[in-house]
Amino acid sequence: MKRLGIFMLLIFVCSSVFVQASVIEIRYYQLPLLLGKKNNPIARITIEAKKEDVGKEIGNLSISFEGSTNFKDLTSISLYASKIDSTIQPDLDKLDLITSMEPSSPKIIIPLNYKIQMEGKQYFWISLGLRKDVDLLNKIVVQVNSISTNNKIIGNYKEKKVFRPAFSVREHMQDGVNTSRIPGLATSKEGTLLAIYDARYESSRDLQGHMDIAVQRSFDKGQTWEPIQIALDMKTWGNLPEKFNGVSDACILVDQKSGDIYIAGLWMYGVKNKDGEWVEGLTDTSKIWNHQWLTKGSQPGFDVKQTAQFLITKSTDDGKTWSEPVNITKQGKKEEWWLWAPAPGQGITMKDGTLVFPTQGRDKDGNPFSNITYSKDSGKTWHSSSEAVLIEKGTTECAVVELEPGVLMLNMRANRNRGTATPNNGRAVAITSDFGKTWETHATSLNTLIEPTCMASLHKHQVKKSGKMKEILFFCNPHSIAKRDHITLQTSFDYGKTWPIEKQILLDEWSGRGYSCITSVDDKSLGVLYEGSQSDMVFQRIPIEEVMKD
Repeated sequence: MKRLGIFMLLIFVCSSVFVQASVIEIRYYQLPLLLGKKNNPIARITIEAKKEDVGKEIGNLSISFEGSTNFKDLTSISLYASKIDSTIQPDLDKLDLITSMEPSSPKIIIPLNYKIQMEGKQYFWISLGLRKDVDLLNKIVVQVNSISTNNKIIGNYKEKKVFRPAFSVREHMQDGVNTSRIPGLATSKEGTLLAIYDARYESSRDLQGHMDIAVQRSFDKGQTWEPIQIALDMKTWGNLPEKFNGVSDACILVDQKSGDIYIAGLWMYGVKNKDGEWVEGLTDTSKIWNHQWLTKGSQPGFDVKQTAQFLITKSTDDGKTWSEPVNITKQGKKEEWWLWAPAPGQGITMKDGTLVFPTQGRDKDGNPFSNITYSKDSGKTWHSSSEAVLIEKGTTECAVVELEPGVLMLNMRANRNRGTATPNNGRAVAITSDFGKTWETHATSLNTLIEPTCMASLHKHQVKKSGKMKEILFFCNPHSIAKRDHITLQTSFDYGKTWPIEKQILLDEWSGRGYSCITSVDDKSLGVLYEGSQSDMVFQRIPIEEVMKD
């Protein structure tokens, strides 16, 4: 894991009753600060205690919030002690609380008065409590200035860390939903934010299972969100239980001309076993499970007992209500394909008004591919393209942008990258100028945007600079080749040819499920909804000016 700031010092003999010789290590962790949450971990302090230190005290901690937008955004700062090396995602509720206080000024002294309990390493966690109404564009700047004993400073530090507020759109087990997964995010023509996701009621497991496509809206740029509503739910269709009528992997698309909003989702009816045979006699107590991407869980054909189904629902009132689903499987699926499905995230409206969903599937041999699905008649009919690229182990979840009028870029999850810690790890990227009849491999394909084999998001934003409109591409994924951690926002000023390292913005460095989606909240800010380490769905807002600075 990338170490963002480590400071070590030797504590010299200060007093016979205080710690005489220890090594101190301070490690900040780049994590979102969730609004209204009492404990947001931000840093770990490690002390190496000698035998003679046991029973002696460590003294005061000096910490500064200077440079923060408003230190009064904080409700508390707390310090916890741990006897074990909980370097990642500690459960603070199970640790020993040493002290907790409300910051009264940007610089405070925290009395520790904590006695060393054992020889060896001692661990201390700093956490922050945040008000629930903090502006998402505010920042909290943290600097541990010094540690002292007996009124004598024994260590000075200069490292500062900037933390961003975030809204937890979905917590685990919220609203009777076991797990909320697979984010999509869009901004309507009215400026409403719409977050979509799988509401997986019984477990975190993928299809088949009891799950619907849920929607939540925000009318204040992500500061608050409406309660959950359901947009796609097949209920007990065909006299089968809801656990055998799951809908998943949704993609949201706003028609920028009409204002209509579309959500595409994949519906599985019943279960096909590993040999591709329809299973009869399913009930609420049936335990059989299979997935559309596993074995022969989805097969050639069009019927609900043969293959998973591509559904679309539509809203004409800014996402307040949703139509009955329309099944477009026969419009876009080739009969010999094993699967044709939405790619989760967000679709686009092209300059000429064409609506485009990123999509994916399994070909006549069951091998995975990525492609696009488009409509030239405002969603009345839909057409799917040819496979974008043919590489070893195939591609799946993908994201699409229009680089220039009529030219589309498709950025794809490459299955060959799973477990591949090599310089050639990279997202597959292809270009088409004829709606996917033909594809051209992009120069950055498989060599530039690294991944741990995970869904990622791509978005084009327009900003005015020096009186001219400038187009910027943004990309978000777990910036790692091994784990779904280090959720990072990247920026390209040359339509995806380069992605400068100095413009990367790390949002969450700890492990989560890793999916994300980006939208333009307004002209001056982006919104990112992602599966984070601190909750099922985290929303953060990023000012465009951060990446525009030279």
